[in-house]
Amino acid sequence: MLKNVRYVMVIDTKKCVGCAACVFACQQENDVPVGYARDWIEQEVRGTFPVLSMENRSQRCQHCDRPPCVYVCPTGASHIGTGGITLVDRDKCTGCKVCIAACPYDARYLHPVGYVDKCTFCEHRTTVGLKPACVSICPTNTLHFGDVNDPNSEVRHLLETRKYRKQKAHLGTEPQLFWLE
Repeated sequence: MLKNVRYVMVIDTKKCVGCAACVFACQQENDVPVGYARDWIEQEVRGTFPVLSMENRSQRCQHCDRPPCVYVCPTGASHIGTGGITLVDRDKCTGCKVCIAACPYDARYLHPVGYVDKCTFCEHRTTVGLKPACVSICPTNTLHFGDVNDPNSEVRHLLETRKYRKQKAHLGTEPQLFWLE
């Protein structure tokens, strides 16, 4: 019997200090050119002075269950891979940027060589049992990656025991990044 694997990332907003170690690890691991990023840090300040709070968020592709980037790709380069990971086949990509325009999360960029690039949850690592580079390097244990369909997984436990939110869930894309509150 084949197991229905669904990879997700759970991000603990209470632990992220905005150090950007995840960004640097990703750039190194995936040979991301200087000036480009597959993941990034966003900061949101709430409240009014002097009562303020700030939330750091490690951002990347949301690996949606209903990804508009995949639906609009004219060549089939954008596709859904194993575990629901949204991928781009560089050999099929013409660099037309239609998928960039369709992504409501601004998670794609045109690589200088001419193909669209984005977070892959380090598929080359996860297929051999390793964690994505960003998760492996995080000094505050903010990032969690795993199979949400596995009842014994850490990500499943976190989502069952903590409050969380999804970004732009109202769009119906079914994003698979979860921010713990």
